[in-house]
Amino acid sequence: MNSICEKLNITYPIIQGGMGNVSNAELAAAISNAGGLGTIGAGTMSPQEVEKLIIATKGMTERPFAVNVPLSVSSNVKEILKLVIKHEVEVVSLSAGNPAPFIPKLKEHGIKVITVIATVYHAKKAEAAGTDLIVAEGYEAAGLNSPYETTTMTLLPQVCRSVSVPVIAAGGIADGSGLAAAFALGAQGVQMGTRFIATKEAPFHESYKTSLVQADDTKTLIVGRSIGKIRRVYDTPYAQHLIQREKNGVTSEEFHQLTTEDHHILGAVKGDLENGFINSGQIAGAINDVPSVKELLEGMMKEAKETVSLLNKRLM
Repeated sequence: MNSICEKLNITYPIIQGGMGNVSNAELAAAISNAGGLGTIGAGTMSPQEVEKLIIATKGMTERPFAVNVPLSVSSNVKEILKLVIKHEVEVVSLSAGNPAPFIPKLKEHGIKVITVIATVYHAKKAEAAGTDLIVAEGYEAAGLNSPYETTTMTLLPQVCRSVSVPVIAAGGIADGSGLAAAFALGAQGVQMGTRFIATKEAPFHESYKTSLVQADDTKTLIVGRSIGKIRRVYDTPYAQHLIQREKNGVTSEEFHQLTTEDHHILGAVKGDLENGFINSGQIAGAINDVPSVKELLEGMMKEAKETVSLLNKRLM
Protein backbone atom coordinates (compact mmCIF):
# COMPACT_ATOMS: atom_id res chain seq x y z
CA MET A 1 0.00 0.00 0.00
CA ASN A 2 1.17 3.55 -0.74
CA SER A 3 2.78 4.93 2.45
CA ILE A 4 0.81 8.18 2.35
CA CYS A 5 -2.48 6.35 1.96
CA GLU A 6 -1.53 4.10 4.86
CA LYS A 7 -0.44 6.95 7.12
CA LEU A 8 -3.49 9.10 6.41
CA ASN A 9 -6.03 6.28 6.04
CA ILE A 10 -7.09 7.42 2.57
CA THR A 11 -7.65 5.59 -0.72
CA TYR A 12 -5.78 7.82 -3.17
CA PRO A 13 -2.48 9.68 -2.53
CA ILE A 14 -4.06 13.02 -3.40
CA ILE A 15 -4.62 15.82 -0.88
CA GLN A 16 -6.19 19.25 -1.04
CA GLY A 17 -4.28 22.45 -0.43
CA GLY A 18 -5.39 24.82 2.35
CA MET A 19 -7.05 27.63 0.31
CA GLY A 20 -7.17 30.02 3.27
CA ASN A 21 -10.39 31.83 4.10
CA VAL A 22 -12.23 30.60 1.01
CA SER A 23 -11.90 26.95 2.04
CA ASN A 24 -15.17 25.28 2.86
CA ALA A 25 -16.71 22.13 4.26
CA GLU A 26 -18.48 21.14 1.03
CA LEU A 27 -15.33 20.72 -1.06
CA ALA A 28 -13.17 19.27 1.73
CA ALA A 29 -15.80 16.65 2.55
CA ALA A 30 -16.30 15.77 -1.12
CA ILE A 31 -12.58 15.15 -1.55
CA SER A 32 -12.39 12.99 1.57
CA ASN A 33 -15.53 11.06 0.59
CA ALA A 34 -14.03 10.41 -2.86
CA GLY A 35 -10.92 8.85 -1.33
CA GLY A 36 -8.49 11.77 -1.10
CA LEU A 37 -7.69 13.99 1.87
CA GLY A 38 -9.87 17.09 2.02
CA THR A 39 -8.50 20.16 3.79
CA ILE A 40 -10.00 23.23 5.40
CA GLY A 41 -7.73 26.23 5.81
CA ALA A 42 -7.65 28.38 8.91
CA GLY A 43 -6.30 31.35 6.96
CA THR A 44 -6.89 34.49 9.00
CA MET A 45 -10.20 33.25 10.41
CA SER A 46 -11.15 33.45 14.08
CA PRO A 47 -11.20 30.28 16.20
CA GLN A 48 -15.00 30.45 16.19
CA GLU A 49 -15.11 30.47 12.38
CA VAL A 50 -12.64 27.58 12.15
CA GLU A 51 -14.62 25.56 14.68
CA LYS A 52 -17.78 25.99 12.61
CA LEU A 53 -15.91 24.72 9.56
CA ILE A 54 -14.57 21.70 11.45
CA ILE A 55 -18.03 20.81 12.76
CA ALA A 56 -19.60 21.28 9.33
CA THR A 57 -16.98 19.10 7.66
CA LYS A 58 -17.35 16.35 10.25
CA GLY A 59 -21.07 16.44 9.55
CA MET A 60 -20.47 15.76 5.85
CA THR A 61 -17.84 13.03 6.00
CA GLU A 62 -16.73 10.22 8.26
CA ARG A 63 -13.40 10.02 6.45
CA PRO A 64 -10.20 11.77 7.57
CA PHE A 65 -9.66 15.40 6.62
CA ALA A 66 -7.03 17.99 7.49
CA VAL A 67 -6.93 21.49 8.92
CA ASN A 68 -4.26 23.72 7.43
CA VAL A 69 -2.78 26.37 9.73
CA PRO A 70 -0.55 29.03 8.10
CA LEU A 71 1.65 29.78 11.10
CA SER A 72 2.91 33.24 10.15
CA VAL A 73 -0.50 34.35 8.84
CA SER A 74 -2.92 33.23 11.54
CA SER A 75 -2.96 35.16 14.81
CA ASN A 76 -4.81 32.32 16.54
CA VAL A 77 -2.52 29.33 16.02
CA LYS A 78 -2.64 27.94 19.56
CA GLU A 79 -6.40 28.36 19.85
CA ILE A 80 -7.02 26.67 16.49
CA LEU A 81 -4.76 23.74 17.35
CA LYS A 82 -6.67 23.31 20.61
CA LEU A 83 -9.86 23.05 18.53
CA VAL A 84 -8.22 20.45 16.29
CA ILE A 85 -7.46 18.36 19.36
CA LYS A 86 -10.89 18.96 20.88
CA HIS A 87 -12.71 17.79 17.75
CA GLU A 88 -10.31 14.91 17.10
CA VAL A 89 -9.28 16.05 13.64
CA GLU A 90 -6.94 13.35 12.34
CA VAL A 91 -4.51 15.45 10.27
CA VAL A 92 -2.99 18.91 10.57
CA SER A 93 -1.10 20.71 7.81
CA LEU A 94 1.34 23.38 9.00
CA SER A 95 2.64 25.97 6.54
CA ALA A 96 4.25 29.41 6.34
CA GLY A 97 6.30 29.14 9.51
CA ASN A 98 8.26 26.97 11.94
CA PRO A 99 6.26 23.86 12.86
CA ALA A 100 8.65 22.61 15.57
CA PRO A 101 6.90 24.17 18.61
CA PHE A 102 3.56 22.59 17.69
CA ILE A 103 4.39 19.09 16.45
CA PRO A 104 4.98 17.34 19.81
CA LYS A 105 1.58 18.32 21.25
CA LEU A 106 -0.25 17.26 18.10
CA LYS A 107 1.52 13.89 18.01
CA GLU A 108 0.70 13.34 21.69
CA HIS A 109 -2.93 13.25 20.59
CA GLY A 110 -2.28 10.90 17.68
CA ILE A 111 -2.65 13.61 15.05
CA LYS A 112 -0.66 13.18 11.84
CA VAL A 113 1.34 16.28 10.89
CA ILE A 114 2.04 17.46 7.35
CA THR A 115 4.54 20.29 6.93
CA VAL A 116 4.59 22.44 3.78
CA ILE A 117 8.08 23.60 2.75
CA ALA A 118 9.79 25.25 -0.22
CA THR A 119 13.47 24.48 0.46
CA VAL A 120 15.58 21.45 1.28
CA TYR A 121 16.78 23.19 4.45
CA HIS A 122 13.24 23.57 5.78
CA ALA A 123 12.40 19.99 4.79
CA LYS A 124 15.28 18.73 6.92
CA LYS A 125 14.22 20.97 9.81
CA ALA A 126 10.64 19.70 9.58
CA GLU A 127 11.79 16.08 9.60
CA ALA A 128 14.01 16.73 12.62
CA ALA A 129 11.03 18.30 14.40
CA GLY A 130 9.04 15.09 13.93
CA THR A 131 6.69 15.81 11.04
CA ASP A 132 5.01 12.74 9.53
CA LEU A 133 4.91 13.96 5.95
CA ILE A 134 6.37 16.81 3.93
CA VAL A 135 4.76 18.78 1.11
CA ALA A 136 7.40 20.15 -1.26
CA GLU A 137 5.68 23.09 -2.92
CA GLY A 138 7.11 24.65 -6.05
CA TYR A 139 6.76 28.18 -7.32
CA GLU A 140 4.06 27.11 -9.81
CA ALA A 141 1.55 26.90 -6.96
CA ALA A 142 -1.32 29.32 -6.40
CA GLY A 143 -1.47 31.92 -3.66
CA LEU A 144 1.27 32.88 -1.23
CA ASN A 145 4.58 31.51 -2.38
CA SER A 146 8.22 31.16 -1.43
CA PRO A 147 10.62 34.03 -2.19
CA TYR A 148 13.10 31.45 -3.54
CA GLU A 149 10.87 30.78 -6.57
CA THR A 150 12.12 27.19 -6.98
CA THR A 151 10.07 25.07 -9.38
CA THR A 152 8.45 21.79 -8.36
CA MET A 153 10.54 19.80 -10.81
CA THR A 154 13.81 21.05 -9.29
CA LEU A 155 12.70 21.17 -5.65
CA LEU A 156 10.97 17.80 -5.40
CA PRO A 157 13.84 15.38 -6.19
CA GLN A 158 16.23 17.34 -3.98
CA VAL A 159 13.82 17.14 -1.04
CA CYS A 160 13.13 13.45 -1.65
CA ARG A 161 16.86 12.70 -1.56
CA SER A 162 17.32 14.71 1.64
CA VAL A 163 14.63 13.28 3.96
CA SER A 164 13.31 9.85 4.88
CA VAL A 165 9.68 10.75 5.59
CA PRO A 166 7.20 10.50 2.68
CA VAL A 167 7.12 13.55 0.41
CA ILE A 168 4.08 15.02 -1.34
CA ALA A 169 4.52 17.15 -4.47
CA ALA A 170 2.66 20.45 -4.85
CA GLY A 171 2.60 23.10 -7.54
CA GLY A 172 1.79 22.50 -11.21
CA ILE A 173 -0.20 19.27 -10.84
CA ALA A 174 -3.72 18.78 -12.18
CA ASP A 175 -3.97 15.36 -13.79
CA GLY A 176 -2.79 11.77 -13.82
CA SER A 177 0.32 12.45 -15.88
CA GLY A 178 1.34 15.03 -13.28
CA LEU A 179 0.76 12.46 -10.55
CA ALA A 180 2.94 9.95 -12.42
CA ALA A 181 5.66 12.59 -12.90
CA ALA A 182 5.61 13.37 -9.17
CA PHE A 183 6.12 9.67 -8.40
CA ALA A 184 8.96 9.53 -10.94
CA LEU A 185 10.70 12.38 -9.09
CA GLY A 186 10.43 10.61 -5.75
CA ALA A 187 7.11 11.79 -4.30
CA GLN A 188 4.54 9.41 -2.87
CA GLY A 189 1.56 11.69 -3.39
CA VAL A 190 0.41 15.09 -4.63
CA GLN A 191 -1.31 18.15 -3.22
CA MET A 192 -3.60 20.20 -5.45
CA GLY A 193 -5.50 23.44 -5.01
CA THR A 194 -6.32 25.06 -8.33
CA ARG A 195 -7.60 21.84 -9.92
CA PHE A 196 -10.12 21.33 -7.13
CA ILE A 197 -11.60 24.79 -7.74
CA ALA A 198 -12.91 23.60 -11.10
CA THR A 199 -15.06 20.76 -9.74
CA LYS A 200 -18.81 20.46 -9.41
CA GLU A 201 -18.78 20.38 -5.60
CA ALA A 202 -16.59 23.46 -5.17
CA PRO A 203 -18.88 26.31 -4.02
CA PHE A 204 -16.99 29.07 -5.77
CA HIS A 205 -18.35 31.66 -8.19
CA GLU A 206 -18.90 30.41 -11.72
CA SER A 207 -16.64 33.16 -13.08
CA TYR A 208 -13.76 31.59 -11.13
CA LYS A 209 -14.38 28.14 -12.60
CA THR A 210 -14.96 29.56 -16.08
CA SER A 211 -11.71 31.53 -15.89
CA LEU A 212 -9.76 28.37 -15.11
CA VAL A 213 -11.39 26.36 -17.90
CA GLN A 214 -10.72 29.16 -20.41
CA ALA A 215 -7.16 29.81 -19.25
CA ASP A 216 -4.10 29.30 -21.37
CA ASP A 217 -0.54 28.84 -20.17
CA THR A 218 0.03 32.60 -19.74
CA LYS A 219 -2.95 33.50 -17.55
CA THR A 220 -1.29 33.63 -14.13
CA LEU A 221 1.09 36.23 -12.82
CA ILE A 222 3.06 37.11 -9.71
CA VAL A 223 2.14 40.08 -7.54
CA GLY A 224 3.97 41.32 -4.46
CA ARG A 225 7.51 40.65 -5.63
CA SER A 226 8.51 44.30 -5.11
CA ILE A 227 7.75 44.11 -1.40
CA GLY A 228 8.80 40.50 -0.82
CA LYS A 229 5.26 39.07 -0.58
CA ILE A 230 5.03 36.78 -3.58
CA ARG A 231 1.56 35.60 -4.55
CA ARG A 232 0.50 33.79 -7.73
CA VAL A 233 -2.91 34.92 -8.97
CA TYR A 234 -5.05 34.73 -12.09
CA ASP A 235 -4.67 37.63 -14.53
CA THR A 236 -7.79 39.71 -13.82
CA PRO A 237 -8.52 43.45 -13.80
CA TYR A 238 -7.80 43.54 -10.06
CA ALA A 239 -4.51 41.70 -10.53
CA GLN A 240 -3.50 44.31 -13.12
CA HIS A 241 -4.46 47.00 -10.60
CA LEU A 242 -2.09 45.39 -8.08
CA ILE A 243 0.71 45.32 -10.66
CA GLN A 244 0.19 49.00 -11.44
CA ARG A 245 0.22 49.91 -7.74
CA GLU A 246 3.54 48.13 -7.38
CA LYS A 247 4.97 50.03 -10.36
CA ASN A 248 3.88 53.26 -8.69
CA GLY A 249 5.65 52.34 -5.44
CA VAL A 250 3.25 50.63 -3.03
CA THR A 251 4.28 50.15 0.61
CA SER A 252 4.18 46.77 2.33
CA GLU A 253 1.23 47.86 4.49
CA GLU A 254 -0.69 49.24 1.49
CA PHE A 255 -0.12 46.01 -0.43
CA HIS A 256 -1.28 43.99 2.56
CA GLN A 257 -4.54 45.94 2.65
CA LEU A 258 -5.02 45.40 -1.08
CA THR A 259 -4.57 41.62 -0.76
CA THR A 260 -6.47 40.80 2.41
CA GLU A 261 -8.71 37.75 2.52
CA ASP A 262 -11.67 40.12 2.06
CA HIS A 263 -10.42 40.83 -1.47
CA HIS A 264 -9.85 37.10 -1.98
CA ILE A 265 -13.45 36.35 -1.01
CA LEU A 266 -14.71 39.13 -3.30
CA GLY A 267 -13.04 37.43 -6.27
CA ALA A 268 -13.38 33.73 -5.47
CA VAL A 269 -16.80 33.61 -3.84
CA LYS A 270 -18.60 36.69 -5.14
CA GLY A 271 -17.06 36.78 -8.61
CA ASP A 272 -16.08 40.47 -8.41
CA LEU A 273 -12.90 40.45 -10.46
CA GLU A 274 -12.69 44.25 -10.56
CA ASN A 275 -12.26 44.53 -6.79
CA GLY A 276 -11.07 41.08 -5.76
CA PHE A 277 -8.44 38.58 -6.83
CA ILE A 278 -8.51 34.84 -7.49
CA ASN A 279 -5.54 32.62 -6.74
CA SER A 280 -4.44 30.29 -9.52
CA GLY A 281 -1.52 27.97 -10.08
CA GLN A 282 0.31 27.87 -13.42
CA ILE A 283 -1.46 24.60 -14.18
CA ALA A 284 -4.67 26.53 -14.95
CA GLY A 285 -3.96 26.27 -18.69
CA ALA A 286 -4.26 22.47 -18.46
CA ILE A 287 -7.75 22.57 -16.95
CA ASN A 288 -10.51 22.15 -19.54
CA ASP A 289 -13.50 20.71 -17.69
CA VAL A 290 -15.45 20.77 -14.42
CA PRO A 291 -15.88 17.15 -13.27
CA SER A 292 -17.15 15.89 -9.95
CA VAL A 293 -14.41 15.31 -7.37
CA LYS A 294 -14.98 11.56 -7.63
CA GLU A 295 -14.59 11.66 -11.41
CA LEU A 296 -11.44 13.76 -11.07
CA LEU A 297 -9.69 11.47 -8.58
CA GLU A 298 -10.65 8.23 -10.33
CA GLY A 299 -9.64 9.71 -13.68
CA MET A 300 -6.28 10.84 -12.31
CA MET A 301 -5.47 7.40 -10.94
CA LYS A 302 -6.44 5.73 -14.23
CA GLU A 303 -4.38 8.21 -16.25
CA ALA A 304 -1.38 7.85 -13.93
CA LYS A 305 -1.36 4.07 -14.41
CA GLU A 306 -1.70 4.46 -18.18
CA THR A 307 1.15 6.98 -18.19
CA VAL A 308 3.44 4.62 -16.28
CA SER A 309 2.55 1.80 -18.67
CA LEU A 310 3.35 4.02 -21.67
CA LEU A 311 6.67 5.05 -20.13
CA ASN A 312 7.60 1.42 -19.59
CA LYS A 313 7.04 0.78 -23.29
CA ARG A 314 9.15 3.80 -24.24
CA LEU A 315 11.98 2.66 -22.01
CA MET A 316 12.09 -0.89 -23.40
